[in-house]
Order: sequence, then structure tokens, then C-alpha cells
Amino acid sequence: MTDNTPNAVLDRVSLVLDAFEGHARQNLAEIVRRTGLPRSSAHRMLERLVALRWLRRDGRDYELGMRLVELGSLAVHQDRLHSAAMPFLHELHRMTGFVIHLAVLQGSDVVYLEKIGEGLGKALPTRVGGRQPAHCTAIGKALLAHTDDIDQSAPLERRTRFSIASSSALTAELAKVRAHGVAFEREEAVARFGCVAVPIGEPGQAVAAISMCGPIEKMTFDNRLASPLRMAALGIWRNTADDAVRITPTLQQRRGFLPAAQRPVA
Repeated sequence: MTDNTPNAVLDRVSLVLDAFEGHARQNLAEIVRRTGLPRSSAHRMLERLVALRWLRRDGRDYELGMRLVELGSLAVHQDRLHSAAMPFLHELHRMTGFVIHLAVLQGSDVVYLEKIGEGLGKALPTRVGGRQPAHCTAIGKALLAHTDDIDQSAPLERRTRFSIASSSALTAELAKVRAHGVAFEREEAVARFGCVAVPIGEPGQAVAAISMCGPIEKMTFDNRLASPLRMAALGIWRNTADDAVRITPTLQQRRGFLPAAQRPVA
């Protein structure tokens, strides 16, 4: 294995960053001593990390950069969001039997942070850490509707014959999502399945979203599913902001919102 292999590069980056533990500011000589790297190699790596904003240079001293701060903040926030969401996701699944997702937007894809639903969930190709084109999914539409960073020139992948295939159709769809605060998907990602989703965050913003998915004939694309999703999203966001985890009584009180005949067996 040569020094140019990805593993060697990552190992050296890890050595350099670990050297800052307990030492907020260091110069090149101190980093060389703590890492054991050759001086020239350490200097090149430090300057590259500065260019990438992983480190910051002040004269001859180096310190952790804003990119690491941003990533750390994102990791803490997503972990808090996930912890706050879990009781609500399990309760929504218990109430309905539908598959419940928690996801965030990365580029033009949704990335799933959680999926609740054992039996029925096996029929859906989603998984924790997996991706789906955002425009094909209700949860993706709920997120896209609240971001300005959409590449209008990018081609839209079609997963089924019902998938949105043009930017004009997607623009119109997202306008409806913003107007009503809820996104619907009818067999656009997976045949015979539908989903309802709402954003999580301040009004007009979406740091994440949650969705219910189930057989298309058992879904109701109206407030019978949108309302409990909205209440759950509000509870998740409040608990995320408060750094506390609890189930709101109002969600429990709406247990009977879905007729028993429409509840699928998970």
C-alpha cells in the first residue's frame, strides 16, 4: 500500500485532526511532533485542510476551522432530532400500521434517518441511510418545497409511470405543498404504494420531514393523515429545540383518526 492510497490519506488526516485534541492552537513543528508525519507532508496536508476550511491558519498557528464546527453542529442537531422524533414515529406506526419515515434532504435526494414498520416495511425499498430521488417521494417534496437550492436543469428520474418527469410539473407540485403544508405521493416511487408527508421546522422552513406510507388503496390523501403528521412534526420540532424527548398528549388523543377498517396490518 502506497502513501497515495485513500486509506493512507484518511489515516493522515485523522492523525492531524486528532493532534488538536486538548491543543486549540498549534504550529507546524508541534503537529509534526505529535503526529510523527514528515514535515513536508504535514505542511502540505495542513494547507490543504485550510483551503477546505477544516482548519484555520492564523500566522504560523493552526486551529480547527469552521467546516468542522458546521459538521459537528449538524451531527449534534440530527442526533437530537432523531432522539426527539423516535417516540412520535413509533406512536404514528402504532396508531396506523403504516410505514413511518424520518428523512433529510441532501442535494436532489432524500436520506432516510429512520424507518419504522416491520412487515409492511419489507415491501418498500427504503432503508436507514438509503437515498431516493426527492421529487419521486412525498417526504422529498415536503423538503424540496422549502429550499431554494433546486437544480432546474437536472433531468428528473422516473421510478414509475406516475413519477414527475418535468421541472414545470415539479414546480407546480411544490407550490401546492407550500400552500397546503403537506405533500402527497401516489405510486410515484413504488408501484401500489402512496405516501403523505409534512416538513419539520419553523413555518416556511424544513430541516427534516416525516411521512406515512402504505398500500395505495388504504391511504387517505387528506387531513385524516395530514393532521396527526402535522402534530407529530410540531412535537418533534419543539422537543428538538428544547433538547427534551416526550410524547404530546394531543397526538395520543387522536388515536382514532383512522377508521379501523383502513388500518393495514404491519
